[in-house]
Amino acid sequence: MSTLPSPAELRDLTPAGAPLCGVDDASACGVDDDASACGTDGWASLADEERGAWEGFLQAHAEIQAELERELHETHRLSFNDYFALLALERAPDQRLRMHDLARPVRLTRSGLTRLVERLERDGLIERLPCADDARGTEARITDAGRELLLAASATHLAGVRRRFLDRFSADELSTLAGQLSRLSG
Repeated sequence: MSTLPSPAELRDLTPAGAPLCGVDDASACGVDDDASACGTDGWASLADEERGAWEGFLQAHAEIQAELERELHETHRLSFNDYFALLALERAPDQRLRMHDLARPVRLTRSGLTRLVERLERDGLIERLPCADDARGTEARITDAGRELLLAASATHLAGVRRRFLDRFSADELSTLAGQLSRLSG
């Protein structure tokens, strides 16, 4: 399991004297108008519950994602990006998307998406086709083999989501959490 870097580790990664909190002047961080309370990392400006919530969110996300991706890779030889690209294609009209539309759900750069699509195509999980309404464009479409692998991988992924996340909360807690997390999007 990975852990978040400590303030000392963050200091080692930051140029000498540069504040880690993003405040250019330690006296401007707002901690009791005492520049020494801020120091160079800015974490003293956060209340314990703020720091605990932020660090807990980051740590939980990192650990859950790493475990889910490990399971996908060990069981199906798929990365998270592979899985979510196949899922996006399966859910798309006619199971096909233009390349720039496929880049959104997998959050990859153009070159990253190109490598992902080449690998999935080489493995027979997707195929590239000329875009029906724009001769200059290319679309990706999931193949039968890709759909079959996605079905098996989804069972693994959703079992992991249930075990590592959903089963740890009551229905009421999940409803509250969903509402709270929706405030972070968009």
